[in-house]
Amino acid sequence: MRSLALALCVLASPALAAGLDVQVEGEGAMGTFHIELYDDVAPEHAARIVALAESGAYDGVVFHRVIEGFMAQTGDVQYGKSGADMRLAGTGGSDMPDLAAEFSDRTFARGVVGMARSQNPNSANSQFFIMFAPAPHLDGQYTAVGEVTSGMEVVDAIKRGEGRNGAVLGEPDVMTRVTVTE
Repeated sequence: MRSLALALCVLASPALAAGLDVQVEGEGAMGTFHIELYDDVAPEHAARIVALAESGAYDGVVFHRVIEGFMAQTGDVQYGKSGADMRLAGTGGSDMPDLAAEFSDRTFARGVVGMARSQNPNSANSQFFIMFAPAPHLDGQYTAVGEVTSGMEVVDAIKRGEGRNGAVLGEPDVMTRVTVTE
């Protein structure tokens, strides 16, 4: 009877939040940062990121769009691998279907991680961005999927892109290894 009660307590307790340790190397950044995922706010998006990280899909993916004072974007597992044709980086996703938006009241503050998408709110797939500064105009328009809880200095050092679009020229910084944590 006691073991049954213990088992029920374990099953009833909330699951530990998933996170990611992201190792970055490049001309700008060198180090690791940690993302705590909002699996309670954006469960489908958090599960997608975890699945891609567990499969190794994010390993070797570059930061292809980095805009000073705004954000750094990465996660194109189709066309964003280091050494690939960077003209296509940012146009791809994974082989999984796009996700329906999971908008919330989370604000896009410094360090918040959002899911990149096209004009269609239900088109997020594998790409995500990390905020350098608050961007309240994104609130309720993009899915907030997590936040950087340590290593923001590594994010701040990511090589910046050029022009309004933030396209990174030359060799972009790369996520060499993305590991799921609890």
